[in-house]
Amino acid sequence: MAFRDLREYLQTLERRGDLARIKVEVDWHLEMTEIIDRTVKRGGPALLFERVKGYDIPVAANLFGTKERVKLVLGGDPDDIAKEIASLLKPEIPETLWEKVRVLPKLAQLASFPPKRVRTGPCKEVIKKGKDVNLFELPIPKCWPKDGGRYITLGLSFTQTPDGKGKNVGTYRLQVFDERTLGFHAQTHKDGFRHFLMWEREGKDMPCAVALGGDPVLVYCATAPLPEDVDELLLAGFLRKQPVEVVPCETVPLEVPADAEIVIEGYVKAGERRLEGPFGDHMGVYSLPDEYPVLHVTCITMRRDPIYPHTIVGKHLHEDYWLGKATERIFLPLIQLILPEVVDINFPLEGVFHNWAIVSIRKRYPGHARKVMHALWGLGQMMFTKVLVVVDDDCDVHNMSEVLWRMFGFIDPGRDIVIVEGPVDDLNFASPLPRYGTKMGIDATRKWKEEGFNRPWPEDIAMDEDVKRRVDEIWEQLGIG
Repeated sequence: MAFRDLREYLQTLERRGDLARIKVEVDWHLEMTEIIDRTVKRGGPALLFERVKGYDIPVAANLFGTKERVKLVLGGDPDDIAKEIASLLKPEIPETLWEKVRVLPKLAQLASFPPKRVRTGPCKEVIKKGKDVNLFELPIPKCWPKDGGRYITLGLSFTQTPDGKGKNVGTYRLQVFDERTLGFHAQTHKDGFRHFLMWEREGKDMPCAVALGGDPVLVYCATAPLPEDVDELLLAGFLRKQPVEVVPCETVPLEVPADAEIVIEGYVKAGERRLEGPFGDHMGVYSLPDEYPVLHVTCITMRRDPIYPHTIVGKHLHEDYWLGKATERIFLPLIQLILPEVVDINFPLEGVFHNWAIVSIRKRYPGHARKVMHALWGLGQMMFTKVLVVVDDDCDVHNMSEVLWRMFGFIDPGRDIVIVEGPVDDLNFASPLPRYGTKMGIDATRKWKEEGFNRPWPEDIAMDEDVKRRVDEIWEQLGIG
């Protein structure tokens, strides 16, 4: 199902008994984070803070904090959505270049619900411009004790290329510097930062709009690893099975969701950087302060009775895990489009997505696992994967006991570990240099003679099937339990 806006989603959660209204006054300074952190880690409900200290605007949080909640937002199970995408690629996942070219018209169906422009919408009920703009009128929380300030954490940043042909929606944290400026933390490898550099090279300030609220599926789409300049609103339309309605901004040449709760408009100033951070991030540590561009706010529009959406990150488990697991499932068919030998993939919780991935393959030739490693490191945000483990197709990548058994038992470290240098995530605090470091591949497949294994690979221990059937028949009579 598609939700028209955030409040319709909250009403649905409440009907399902999955929303807690917090009627006690809660401080936006740290206190709110502690409540959200405990709730998420216990698998608790979505939260609506109705009395935020010093504010009349309620704050909604933990909107994506369980698998079931993410399924509700997406309108179905991520595995079912993956099957729908895979069905567009049938009859077979293509292997040759020509087969891949022939499948492109089918992929166009993923963009069958482009955004629909409307004249106005609820986000225009209140309009404040110029000196009337004051970011501190919004209940923006401070999350962790050593954060550099208050942070917008669930804003959708809309940007485009100078020629208007390339569009992007990203979820970048935004530090509040003062009443009318924000730190624009679009990381080096993200489209928002690439767009900014394009504007800056032309000596121009980049228009930017930050939308808060709307259909919560928009948040997921803004986190999805789409190709460069593919509009995230196209993915949202595909998932909603209806277009996202957008309205033109007041002071910048951009369009934003008409049903947003709050929209912040402005320009990211060319040639300007300011120290942003630290920030308690999803890696479980404070990311270090660094120089980032600055968004100068020119206008804020909102509903008359807005709801401010918020999320936190920190040491796992948090909401970003459940959003990331949805991406793991939904984008598997597109990985298989490029690498048909891939059977399944898993990004374990402890790896925080960029640190660890496990991939199973149908191994067909010597060195196949290494080929897959390098191919995956060449795919978009997979370039950030610090440790990549490749196993055979008879290994369940989601069974960590099975994976670890193979990972430690099936390798000879001198032969099966690959170390490469390359770009790493901005938030990778362990790399010796910012944004540049090493990655490790582990070939945990069974080794072949052609790979230098000069003795027979041992067989796995397995009981005779007839014996297992006979024991099944008498098991209850044994009285073992």
